[in-house]
Amino acid sequence: MLDVQAWPGSPYPLGATWDGQGVNFALFSEHATAVELCLFDAPDAAVESVRIPIVDRTDMIWHAYVPGLKPGQLYGYRVHGPWAPAEGHRFNPAKLLLDPYARALGRPMRWHPSLFAFADGDPDGVPDPTDSAPYAAIGQVVDEPFDWGNDRPPRTPWHETVIYELHVKGFTQLNEAIPPELRGTYLGLASPPAIEHLKSLGITAVELMPVHEHVDEWHLASRGLVNYWGYNTLSFFAPDHRYARATARADLVRDFKHMVRALHEAGLEVILDVVYNHTAEGDHRGPTLSFRGIDNRSYYRLLPGNPARYQDFTGTGNTLNMQSPAVLRLMMDSLRYWVEEMHVDGFRFDLASALARELHAVDRLGSFFDVIGQDPVVSRVKLIAEPWDVGDGGYQVGNFPPGWAEWNGRYRDVVRRFWRGDRGVIAELATRLSGSSDLYGLSGRQPHASINFVTSHDGFTLADLVSYNEKHNLANGEDNRDGDPNNLSWNCGVEGPTDDAAVRELRARQVRNFMLTLLASIGVPMISGGDEVLRTQRGNNNAYCHDSPLSWTPWRRDPERTAMLEFTRALVALRRSQPVLRRRTFLRGGPQADVRWLRPDGAEMTDADWFDADRQVLGMLLDGNHIGERDSRGRPLRGDTLLVLLNASAAGLHFTLPDRGTRWELLIASTDATPRPAPTPVPSPLFMPAHSSCILRERPGRPA
Repeated sequence: MLDVQAWPGSPYPLGATWDGQGVNFALFSEHATAVELCLFDAPDAAVESVRIPIVDRTDMIWHAYVPGLKPGQLYGYRVHGPWAPAEGHRFNPAKLLLDPYARALGRPMRWHPSLFAFADGDPDGVPDPTDSAPYAAIGQVVDEPFDWGNDRPPRTPWHETVIYELHVKGFTQLNEAIPPELRGTYLGLASPPAIEHLKSLGITAVELMPVHEHVDEWHLASRGLVNYWGYNTLSFFAPDHRYARATARADLVRDFKHMVRALHEAGLEVILDVVYNHTAEGDHRGPTLSFRGIDNRSYYRLLPGNPARYQDFTGTGNTLNMQSPAVLRLMMDSLRYWVEEMHVDGFRFDLASALARELHAVDRLGSFFDVIGQDPVVSRVKLIAEPWDVGDGGYQVGNFPPGWAEWNGRYRDVVRRFWRGDRGVIAELATRLSGSSDLYGLSGRQPHASINFVTSHDGFTLADLVSYNEKHNLANGEDNRDGDPNNLSWNCGVEGPTDDAAVRELRARQVRNFMLTLLASIGVPMISGGDEVLRTQRGNNNAYCHDSPLSWTPWRRDPERTAMLEFTRALVALRRSQPVLRRRTFLRGGPQADVRWLRPDGAEMTDADWFDADRQVLGMLLDGNHIGERDSRGRPLRGDTLLVLLNASAAGLHFTLPDRGTRWELLIASTDATPRPAPTPVPSPLFMPAHSSCILRERPGRPA
């Protein structure tokens, strides 16, 4: 080993920081007895060229400064301490460990038996002495400067937000208008063809599926599959190397920043789907890659009374210990990094209930919420919770505190049930259409706390939702046991692709019904990427392990895809033009009602009607003259009065339109394959075919 000079350095900031003269290294470990910094000369180096003992320790942070090192330097750690699984300690200095604060990976991990810290297949037995350095992920020192120019966050108000959930590679890989070397990359998403599609769609924010560096699980790699979605984080700071240009991986961080700057220039916010609830190291049988070998007892929630095992509220084998100040600091440092250095505009927290658990129960006033709520940086960006985990009491829709929006799973379920034809859902449907005040109003939140969605990355695509009753996940290699069995599907009685024109038309109409309902609901709509072009996974409702055309967005247009794209564009444009659909406050009843719920005969719904289990038709009259809000200049907000009609029954019917001494115009209807070029005056009663929906506008003049 070469003799390299090291100075004491500083415990802060954590990670590897270049100051122009050298690099400061700082690593937290409460229970370690010794730490060694390992420097590598090249990404393919099997062993470190230099191993430096770190002798200085301040407040449980081991730190050293190495003069002369520069950006691009590759490094890792070996951490010494007790191998005592029964006490929660799994130190093994034979295993090279990735810095949890690494800003980039100089080399991804490659699966090999040496990555496991235990010998003879026994996780509670003796430690394995095999050096894992040839196969372990290693960090890379990063120089942060980037010319952001005049970059400014769009800061789109919540009530004007329309979210589009996408996968960086899946969204760009098949787009032939994007240069081949940029497809599937951050720069591909920043390219004019990609941005043009997003802008033409009318969305205001992209929600990127995980872009943190992750690991493909062993059980997938052994079957030739990958963790395409990326919900298996290895590093909470490093951008995923999968989305780098093949010829310029060293510019990965810069590419990410370029993408954000380009999206901001187009007026689009960037929201990251982040996975702080668990790591890629799995349960006690998993590999030792970073956290486990640095300080297992500090980083993970261990089973009370049996610290050789992990508490698992995530279904992945482990749960990060948000009761630990060091882990909370790690999360907050990561969040601030992505806001301040990478300029992102918000976060969607995967399995957020797991983060909010104190001893066992989810605590709305827990430390997780406290540290975010008081943070002057993170508290000011968009915060979205996936408000559930897999543990007891983990379903917490409606229970997150002010400042948070939530994926509204109850909205998704009732809208699916309504259009499937289920009975007895009309009352809850009305509540969900009007912003879910029962979930968010009592805590002082507004309708934008409800992120309304019908489909997401997890489950069927919208095209598959109306085409399959059963999940078809055999390609995942788990005998079709994986994926949500509660699909809430509706498929016209024919499973999968069909040449039956009538079935195809009915499915297309049902897709349009879902999209119309979503964009006409009060709250924040989220469109799942590719639904606007009828993306299909051929019935796979858990395509997390397929990096292939099965999961990628199709860009070659056929008449059906083109029609759906135009229909979605028209709906988003309609929403953005109508103040009554972009409300900041909940709908009101009473004398100054801004919403009235109508029966097909034109009369208002009665208490008996709401409890009529057979009712499958609903009219929502949104009064544009009584919005009860003010514009940016303090003037009373006015807009068009709209009537949203939904018919989920298997029979057509006539709907009597409100007689207000005005005429009604049809703006958009799910029975139209493509949006109509102009509003169409309609008579009353208006005939609504089976399984159809429409939006009408009230205009001055005599009724038709």
